[in-house]
Amino acid sequence: MRELEVLGSGHLKLDWQERKAFFEEELNEQVRSSVKQMLEQALEAERTDRLAVGRYVRDVESRRDYRNGYYRRDFGTRLGLLRGLRMPRTRRGYRSELLPRYQRRQEAVHGLVREAFLRGISTRQVGPVLEPVLGEAYSAQTISRIARGLDRAVDCFHRRALADSWVYLFLDGVVLKVRDLRGKVRRRVVLAAYGINPSGRRELLAYRLAQGESEAAWTAFLQDLYLRGLLGSLLRLIITDGSPGLAAAVGLVYPQARVQRCWAHKLRNIADKVAKKEGSCVGQAAAIYRAKNRSQAQRAFRRWAARWQKRRPAAVACVERDLEELLNFFDLPRAHWKKVRTTNVIERAFREVRRRTRPMSSFTNPASCERIVFGVISHLNRSWERKPLKEFTQHA
Repeated sequence: MRELEVLGSGHLKLDWQERKAFFEEELNEQVRSSVKQMLEQALEAERTDRLAVGRYVRDVESRRDYRNGYYRRDFGTRLGLLRGLRMPRTRRGYRSELLPRYQRRQEAVHGLVREAFLRGISTRQVGPVLEPVLGEAYSAQTISRIARGLDRAVDCFHRRALADSWVYLFLDGVVLKVRDLRGKVRRRVVLAAYGINPSGRRELLAYRLAQGESEAAWTAFLQDLYLRGLLGSLLRLIITDGSPGLAAAVGLVYPQARVQRCWAHKLRNIADKVAKKEGSCVGQAAAIYRAKNRSQAQRAFRRWAARWQKRRPAAVACVERDLEELLNFFDLPRAHWKKVRTTNVIERAFREVRRRTRPMSSFTNPASCERIVFGVISHLNRSWERKPLKEFTQHA
């Protein structure tokens, strides 16, 4: 309890901020005390119900056990730490359903710890950061154990049924650094799927850790989507990064769907095939997708190809062989063009994952990678639930 200086008039010697802090502290303490008292009363009532006989009642046939005093136990809550909680005992021993054995924290506290962990605070920092709120500092090992509680939620996410209501499906692989069982940091690819439905609702539908973007890896990923309900009956376009393995897998699992090659990836391909001083080649290629319609885009391509064919034939060839799939977005409503001509939506979603791992340079293990990717995806999906894309709502 904080000691206060009392003036001769009987008033407390406090400035405004000190008064505010004092009364907040006192109020929190009163609330914790009331919660502790109510919890102890509930535990006492639970023991009485278990014994089937009231206090001070002697020798009745309904008695199941005898009271055996109390023991003290600290219990963490969102309001702070309840110290010295009186836990009733019986001679034969019984297990409380209200506060199960070995439970030292309220599930809401676990949720708060997991949320802090997913927000980017390292396991070593979560304890000190939450100590003023929870009344105790948890160790890094305790934080890790609590974070492992996300594993069941991750498994449910991977197994949940998917609606067959998506008109646009974006597919891309994102590279992350993950430490393996031997402690060596390796590059792993997260295969990801993002969908948009006719009303503009967006959702990151699935992700999977893989060794690379092989045809086998992408086929397994897409077949899982199909078996969970995404049959592709409404798909108008599948947007891909153009990797050969993904292209083959899409043709196998969703042969009826049209494919849009990502323009962002294609411009990077062009840049890899020209010298830095020839950057205008990339800028002029961008005029192809900025055209007003497909026919103008085709003319823009022919002008660009004529200008660069002799100097950079490889750059021209990489666009020419995929030109039809690069221009498929022109057959859609104009308001949707900017959204569906690249896979940037997936890249933007994984920026938060990279921000989360930047302080530690890599994921400590595959399970940690799964948890953090799941946490970021779940947060994004929740934030998108009531925010449909305006390009779809205004041009239904």
